[in-house]
Amino acid sequence: MIALMKDTLYLIMLLTSMLFIIGIATSDDQTGVSTEGIKQMIPKTTVMILGSPHLANPGMDDVLTLKRQREIQEVVKRLKAFKPTKIALEVDSKRDTEVNAKYQGYVNGTYKLKRGEGDQIGFRLAKEMEHSKVYCVDHFRDDHMIRKDRDPRLTDRRAFAKAHNQEHLLYTPPVINGKMTEDEDGKTWIESEKYESILDMYIQHNRPEWNNLNHQAYLRQARVGLDDEYPGANWLAYFWYPRNLKIFVNLTRITESTGDRILLIIGAGHGFLIRQFLEDSGDYILESSLKYLNASDAEKSSSE
Repeated sequence: MIALMKDTLYLIMLLTSMLFIIGIATSDDQTGVSTEGIKQMIPKTTVMILGSPHLANPGMDDVLTLKRQREIQEVVKRLKAFKPTKIALEVDSKRDTEVNAKYQGYVNGTYKLKRGEGDQIGFRLAKEMEHSKVYCVDHFRDDHMIRKDRDPRLTDRRAFAKAHNQEHLLYTPPVINGKMTEDEDGKTWIESEKYESILDMYIQHNRPEWNNLNHQAYLRQARVGLDDEYPGANWLAYFWYPRNLKIFVNLTRITESTGDRILLIIGAGHGFLIRQFLEDSGDYILESSLKYLNASDAEKSSSE
């Protein structure tokens, strides 16, 4: 009888050890949730960030030209292989109704796409995937970020840098040389001397090294200030970081199931922080957009 009890105890201990080892070896594609003392493993939602140049910014090639339109269609074709179930855009969430009215107009043939990446990439891809809507996840409202009675000089890093010979700490957009043209709305567009395809632009803007350098440029601005004045750090703390954190929160609010595959199309400068927030949360799987942007024709065909 004593021997039987010892054997039983040994089996229980062995089973417990095996369960513990299995728990440790559980895939990173799952997250643990404890319910009444029982640990359950739940799959995570997948997010892919497409860091984008702002296609509507004056100073770059006009993306409405026939050649650029063909290039954009190629980017959309490659991204389609990700099979997104939701497409999130860098548009303030308060404009969701307005933006989706435009999207429905595009689907129905009554709205003509504008130059921005939300229209050119987001609307096109959402229509091809037969999505009923797009999702606006930005939070770009100064009055909601900090107190209304604050002294604006506390965060005016540009004015401070100019007055104290610290302009070298600010981000300066590269100068583009090329042929200048003006459209019917009076906007100026530059046909760069060094031509770069839309696909190559997106590959460049989504490389890890590019994201790191971009983030470093933001952190460099935190150094603007002297003595007990910190306009650079204040700007990052009150504007830049809260905005990106709220974009992350808005992404969590549109996550409805672990089967979601969310594509976030956003200015590439946001990519570093939002990716960090998603990774640090432990609740998401991140896929690299380079996997699809760099895909060969054979790889694209096999995924369709």
